[in-house]
Amino acid sequence: MATSKNREAIDPEVYIDGKWFPKNEAKVSVFDHGLLYGDGVFEGIRSYKSLVFRLEEHLVRLWESAHTLMLEIPMTMKEMETAIVQTLQRNKLTDAYIRVIVTRGVGDLGLDPAKCKCATIIIITDKISLYPESFYRDGLEIVTVATVRNLPEAVNPSIKSLNYLNNILAKIEAKNSGCVEALMLNHQGYVAECTGDNVFMVKSEPGEKSGPVLMTPPVYLGALKGITRQAIIDIAGRKKLAFREQILTRHDFFNADEVFLTGTAAEVIPVVKIDGRVIGSGRPGKVTQTLRNAFHQITSKEGTRYKVKS
Repeated sequence: MATSKNREAIDPEVYIDGKWFPKNEAKVSVFDHGLLYGDGVFEGIRSYKSLVFRLEEHLVRLWESAHTLMLEIPMTMKEMETAIVQTLQRNKLTDAYIRVIVTRGVGDLGLDPAKCKCATIIIITDKISLYPESFYRDGLEIVTVATVRNLPEAVNPSIKSLNYLNNILAKIEAKNSGCVEALMLNHQGYVAECTGDNVFMVKSEPGEKSGPVLMTPPVYLGALKGITRQAIIDIAGRKKLAFREQILTRHDFFNADEVFLTGTAAEVIPVVKIDGRVIGSGRPGKVTQTLRNAFHQITSKEGTRYKVKS
């Protein structure tokens, strides 16, 4: 029979609407519109060494996504922050992936969101390893897929909603092509982002006195305004690395010196081949490694601190 200590290790507690439940007892109604229609929003957040990285920025983005959906979150940001920290503490996690979910709540089988009287709030804290270490050491091979990024006029990619079918269809295409990640274009054929990560390129250009230039597509082309994306832009500024947010094509990425992806779960991961084209030397580049190392340094120092009892 498992002891309470062993149970805690294998069955983490999940926060649902103000209460905590063992993982195998954490349930929502089949009438919840988050399940029925993908009607809701979420955030993926990381903690490092008992520091929740850029928690305020994540919560602001969560509230903005919910506001666009006219979804009222039935607690304040401060209360949400407290609930997140308490969930980490209950699960004795100092390094964790945090998934915060706000659904429209329980309604009927119709589409009308007004039938949902109160939102459902879920907080999951656990470990995550999106890619094996070899991918960070040797780099990823990715492929461009036919599934285009959602139009901002349809479902704006800036909304981090529970409906990720656009991304999932692209991920399926990538997997069918033997890759774990895919490059997604917008309806005009410009690079937007990957299925779950933002994308950057590094290019040394004639006449650029400051050295290589870091570039990434603007969010209005169909990219999520990533928290890790912004962290890398901030780091580039501190390191005096030239940076431009500009419209980019596959041709630009094929001929880049370096390419890498950023995301909360992925962190910073190099790309060494796109659609069969070798990028730069075919190995993770110097700028990518410098930015990745700097990112790890700030995550170990910056964030909302909490304590975990042994």
